[in-house]
Amino acid sequence: MSQQKFSAQQTMAAAKRFNRRTVLKAGAAVGAVTVTGPAFITSALGAGEVNILMWSDYLPDDFISAFTGETGIKVNYTGIGSNEEIINKMKATKGQGFDIISPTNNRNLQWQPLELLQPIDMKRVPIDKVNPAMSKIGDTGWSFNGKGSHWLPHIWGTEGIGWRTDLWAPKDGVPSYGDVWADENAGKTMGRPHSMMLGAGLYMETIGELDPGSIWKAYESEENMRPIWQKVTDWCISKKKNVKILWNDADTQKNALLNEGVIVGQTWDGPPLALKSAGEPVTYQAPKEGSMAWVDGMAIPIGAKNIDQIYTFIEFAYRAEPAGKAIDKHGYNSPVLGADKHAGDVYKKNFAEAYPGDSLAKLNPWPAEAPWYADVRTEYRNKFVNA
Repeated sequence: MSQQKFSAQQTMAAAKRFNRRTVLKAGAAVGAVTVTGPAFITSALGAGEVNILMWSDYLPDDFISAFTGETGIKVNYTGIGSNEEIINKMKATKGQGFDIISPTNNRNLQWQPLELLQPIDMKRVPIDKVNPAMSKIGDTGWSFNGKGSHWLPHIWGTEGIGWRTDLWAPKDGVPSYGDVWADENAGKTMGRPHSMMLGAGLYMETIGELDPGSIWKAYESEENMRPIWQKVTDWCISKKKNVKILWNDADTQKNALLNEGVIVGQTWDGPPLALKSAGEPVTYQAPKEGSMAWVDGMAIPIGAKNIDQIYTFIEFAYRAEPAGKAIDKHGYNSPVLGADKHAGDVYKKNFAEAYPGDSLAKLNPWPAEAPWYADVRTEYRNKFVNA
């Protein structure tokens, strides 16, 4: 079994175990045991700064203010919208300039050969505060060269279908990735190029345009991938006229749903659910083909300077109360045990409505992506975008 295939299966198994019920059950188990943990640097540090390169909507102002107010540590927050941005910045600077970055769990095979991350000092991390199904991802997929984990879970979520409830409704109450490409929605849809193409492929499997399992088979080798993605690309190009907006970050998704005439799109869960929580006529739901699950993490570049401040930030991020309060602002989910208890009732309602029935059992975790896969996907993505 190849390293890539093994990592993909590990990620798949872990993601299918993590859901809100898993968090609650694991939290109860941890709470029943007295844990003697390591000594953590906390507010006693009270000085310095920490430079963070993270997804653009992950650190709400209230979270940053609470952290700085307690510790005195200034947060210099640079928002990004894709894993490619993180990788390219770190390659360009040779791992310098930031203390914490936030790669997604399935990018481990791309990061390992770069040697731009340093191992986490687990003696300084309250890892017992985190869902073990997610912390295990770092121990397995991100333990590089026998030096231990180079990644910690931070926020998890899914990619599925978001829409305007006042302008559109899915047939039979369950959306599909195919809705983004449908002629009846022409000029009123959106998606992120590479992931909406994958979603299109999953839909194509259900209508006989691809053999069942083709999209996952493409991860096994470039020889498998090219004919599959060529079919997907040709199909997407033939329907590109139906797509209005190609997005790359959270703000673009929100603006498209509120101001740009988009009625349905393939989106992350956070942006539409944040709008829903704010009272806007927007919602999000896992599609019939299964939502795509991911865990974004925290990693330390080799050039990180503010080491004490890094671990102080991690300790604060792994507290249930600040993690839970942040949920109400960013709309995603936390791996921190008990964090959901500090989120509002709106979050709990949104979660239940986003993943009805067997939706959580049908999660499609993003498999680990080898460098060759990322390169070939970019090739076909560019063909679609430039068509």
